[in-house]
Amino acid sequence: MPLPEKALIAQIRRMVDSSIRRRNGRPNRAVLTGIGDDCAVLRLLAGKDSLVTTDFTLEGIHFRRDWHPPESVGHRCLARGLSDIAAMGGEPLAVFLSLALPRGLRQAWVGRFARSLISLAEKHGATVAGGDTAESPDGILADIIVVGTVPKGKAILRSGAKAGDRIYVSGELGGSAAAVVRMRGGRGKVKPRDYVRHFYPEPRVELGRVLREKKLVSAMIDTSDGLSTDLAHICEESGMGAEIDSSLIPRACVGKPAREVDLDLALHGGEDYELLFTVAKENRIPRHIAGVAITQIGQITRSRGIFVRNPKGVGYELHPRGWEHFRK
Repeated sequence: MPLPEKALIAQIRRMVDSSIRRRNGRPNRAVLTGIGDDCAVLRLLAGKDSLVTTDFTLEGIHFRRDWHPPESVGHRCLARGLSDIAAMGGEPLAVFLSLALPRGLRQAWVGRFARSLISLAEKHGATVAGGDTAESPDGILADIIVVGTVPKGKAILRSGAKAGDRIYVSGELGGSAAAVVRMRGGRGKVKPRDYVRHFYPEPRVELGRVLREKKLVSAMIDTSDGLSTDLAHICEESGMGAEIDSSLIPRACVGKPAREVDLDLALHGGEDYELLFTVAKENRIPRHIAGVAITQIGQITRSRGIFVRNPKGVGYELHPRGWEHFRK
């Protein structure tokens, strides 16, 4: 059973204080008052725009306790919000966690979840500054809010793509979805080390910041819902279409022995948390930025619709088939 609410909050507060001490006692300058009062007090910097994002993590939808260790659940819970900040070219500052827990859950599970979440926040310079706890009648629910900043007027939006812009994606795609397919199929135990991009995805915060600082990007989004869906978001917001080359899409190699995932998973599988962005023709993009591989996969077009073509020019229209709640 989890600790009583007051004791649970005190434990999480001690974890946060410990993480600050590990940073040689240098608290986040944006967080004046964190856990322990009715509200967190933030002093956001002059000349900055604030970024706020929120995401649910629900047992049975985003994770299963028999599939995911608590460290993975905590990591993935925060990675979702950090990836949203990265997609705007921002820097995370403060994290708020609301956590509903069933009475029968072991406190050890909660502790491992919280330590992993706090560790990821610390890695990216953010502080867990507050939240809420409650008893859940059935299953674990976590709501994460991440507050970040970006220089005034410099947030990278989905709506800036222009005809002729090239389309790029970071890292590899389909690795997270491949783990889900294997777990749903019941084909043996899935080891996190063989599917790291699913169990411990790395939000591309540094990459997003560099792209914004170097003014390389016209539009950007993270691949939380899958390439087909997220590219459609950019096209819809920009009033454009796109063509992509199926042979150029970087597909993840997963499992043991490692095998390249199917093209279908790379196109439609979500939760890779890579960055998908467009670049004006005059801007040159290196193959690696901030230690992350960058691949050109296509270009933006004036005509509406997204089309996939192979090197021979044969292709088809790509319809969004990534994750969408409530879709039949």
